[in-house]
Amino acid sequence: MRPSPLRRLAPLLAAVLTATAALLAGSVSTASAATLFSDDFTDGDTAGWSRSGGKWGVVTDGSPALRQSDAGSGNARLFAGNAGWTDYTVQARVKPLSLGPGGHVGLLARASGATRYHRLALLPGDRVQLQAVNGNAVTVLASATRTVTTGVWYTLAVEVTGSTVRGSVDGVPVGQATSPLVAAGRIGLQTASSAATFDDVLVRDGGTAPTTPPSPTTPPVPTPSVTPSPTTPPVTPPPTVPPPGTVVLVVATDGDDANPGTLARPLRTIQRAHDLAEPGTTIAVRGGTYAPTSTIKILKDGNGYHPITLMNYQGEKVVIDGENMPYTPAAVGTSIPRADRGVLHVEADWWRFVGLEIVHGPYGIFGVDTNYGRYERLVTRDNYESGLHLQGESSGNRIINLDSYGNRDPRKNGESADGLAIKEGSGLDNQVRGARLWRNSDDGFDAWLFQSPILIEDSVAYDNGYNYWDLPDYAGDGNGFKHGGGNDPRPAVDHVTRNSMAWGNSAGGFIDNGNPGALVFDRNTAWRNGRAGFDVSRSASQLYRNLAVDNAPEVSPGSSTGTGNSWDLGGTWPLASTDPSTITGPRATDGSVPTSDFLRPASGVDVGARL
Repeated sequence: MRPSPLRRLAPLLAAVLTATAALLAGSVSTASAATLFSDDFTDGDTAGWSRSGGKWGVVTDGSPALRQSDAGSGNARLFAGNAGWTDYTVQARVKPLSLGPGGHVGLLARASGATRYHRLALLPGDRVQLQAVNGNAVTVLASATRTVTTGVWYTLAVEVTGSTVRGSVDGVPVGQATSPLVAAGRIGLQTASSAATFDDVLVRDGGTAPTTPPSPTTPPVPTPSVTPSPTTPPVTPPPTVPPPGTVVLVVATDGDDANPGTLARPLRTIQRAHDLAEPGTTIAVRGGTYAPTSTIKILKDGNGYHPITLMNYQGEKVVIDGENMPYTPAAVGTSIPRADRGVLHVEADWWRFVGLEIVHGPYGIFGVDTNYGRYERLVTRDNYESGLHLQGESSGNRIINLDSYGNRDPRKNGESADGLAIKEGSGLDNQVRGARLWRNSDDGFDAWLFQSPILIEDSVAYDNGYNYWDLPDYAGDGNGFKHGGGNDPRPAVDHVTRNSMAWGNSAGGFIDNGNPGALVFDRNTAWRNGRAGFDVSRSASQLYRNLAVDNAPEVSPGSSTGTGNSWDLGGTWPLASTDPSTITGPRATDGSVPTSDFLRPASGVDVGARL
């Protein structure tokens, strides 16, 4: 789940173990300009929100979430944020529990008062509307027919940029319109004659209003891509404050597993700390290199209110090196027993992994049948299989600000090692945000045979599929983002990819890989990939505002549809910058991918990713 506003964590932690928590916490850094606000309600309250009507409270709905339970309330609202916010996108997961006649469940943007705002509303009769609300006057800006079922989660998003308002449900646009109603305001959640549950509220700033498409010009000569050395990782900033817990266990390279795990008398191994952990425990690992000789097995469950956290201590550099484990590498043509996969092998629910560097393992992190995990600010590099791999029945996982590179698999001649793989399984509500995936032997991201939708946003994949290791009979695929596939008949899965970039990969940028589903690609960029920038020829994909430049070809559409893409608008597309060094360099202080003009249209037209 997305972290609650940081201001809430310090006092909660101090109440648990004052002396030890003070050593762990360090300073609380503020979020970068990219994220204005987020709340996943795991703190159990609605601090920072203001209420108008209804019965609002935090409940457990698979995980902590916010519920408005009074279906008889004619107008229940909850507001947050700053009245001065102008251009931003607000999104939230929304589950209508009931929809009364004439009622709705909605997400609000630019609320300048209790009755003046833009609203994206789920309505009875399988309708969705983007509205401008001014008191009792409701103007429908756009509408769509969409199945709206009670008890089902939907991801709603409203983007306000200048006088342009856009809405989408599960990544599929409802429409856009010009509305001068209000230029700034807060966000809000709303029900009318309905009950609903809300979760994972996120507000991000920025955006550029649509402009006139560029006129045809002579294509520019591309500048060669500049990428960091696979042996020199970008700096990953330290995490902020660890979550509250009932126990803090410290691990250090000079510790002893007979110790109690205090700062003065730390444990020696992460496995021992795991064995002592209980729901709510924070395992804080001191700086240094740890070289276990067998897979670290994560088998104990946390819970929704008290996850178990494994993190680096006060931002210190922690490297967990699996070179001494079995199968590093495995022999050519062999397989790795499932129990031996991963430096960290995860078969538990409600864990949080933060600020660790995982190297030289038989997989970096391997998770199977694992739910509600958070993988934050991790580096998984130079492993002998995929850097981070989830499979089986796995739901509700969040992979946030991952750097995964240099992973290869000599046992399969490079055919299998991806930067990030979520494949061969199923499970709802898995999300990837802020990942950088490069120089992996197979693909950057791979969703092979995963049969439930995955959301990917704000991520990049580049330089994948090249034989940097001189592996014989090289078989790496080399796609940036691979969205499914499998043996025929291949499963139809509606993955959603937004605001992401793929460049310099040996094969395709964004591909359906034979997935016949209704995938959504919204405002992504493909540049200088060896094959198609967007290959959606075997799916029923929908593509909106994507940019493809200097690929071979730009798009292979098949029967897929969409509007506002560079190939729809025509002309040529000079780029503001072809220097990726900002995006591929040190991360921002909050761990996100730094902002730059890289691969943005020189004309300023609102097409392609904005990173």
